[in-house]
Amino acid sequence: MPSSNGASSSSRQPADMNAVFSEISRGESVTSKLRKVSPSSQTHKNPSLRAGGSAVPPSSATTLNRSDSQTSVSSRNGGRSPVPGRKPEILRTRKPPKKELEGNKWLIENYDSNPSEGMLEIRASISHSILISRCTKTTIRVIGKANAISLDNCTAVSLVIDSLVSAVDVIKGSKFEMQVLGTLPTIMLDQVDGAALYLGRESLGVEVFTSKCSGVNVNIPGGQREEEEDYVERALPEQIKSVVEGGKVVSEIVEHAG
Repeated sequence: MPSSNGASSSSRQPADMNAVFSEISRGESVTSKLRKVSPSSQTHKNPSLRAGGSAVPPSSATTLNRSDSQTSVSSRNGGRSPVPGRKPEILRTRKPPKKELEGNKWLIENYDSNPSEGMLEIRASISHSILISRCTKTTIRVIGKANAISLDNCTAVSLVIDSLVSAVDVIKGSKFEMQVLGTLPTIMLDQVDGAALYLGRESLGVEVFTSKCSGVNVNIPGGQREEEEDYVERALPEQIKSVVEGGKVVSEIVEHAG
């Protein structure tokens, strides 16, 4: 005798088939609930999807990869965006040389080696300040008494001046040379690697301030008479010794014999 379970199964089967045929007979309304596939995700229109077996369009995959990469970099930097590195000075496009008087300020920029006429001459007055920047292997002659001179990011620049009202200020330079023919109250050197200062008899009272400098030498007249042009070289101190005495820090220059 057939079981009750078998009877219920056989009676349910015709009912299910009737429901299927009923849906088919509805025509186009059957597909009204289906999700439409965009052309970029259709494999018959994109051979790359068939080859790779992925239904994700290439543009989306690229976007995801870039997003993942940026997320990983951001997580390594503590949530901060990566900062592009500074281009080395040698790779930067060098601008043309410039010698121009703007108001009371002379601008000397981007000279590389001496010009064809020899040293670069500037005729200055007492109200003129002079800014020299990004120059290399250039000799500059300042004629007359100027107010102040600043040098920034220069290499192997030689400066010859008559007199100044204020100071010569050199920042981030190397192989710097200067000769003072007249008077000069102050010389300031900051982050200078190698400098030779030639003082005249009228400029022996100059004050020289140095910060983070090395290899700075001052050349002073050695003879007693003015016609004697022999110079004596004196090195500026680079090493300082500091000790604590009575609750205070006492510093002194370290001198090397010989």
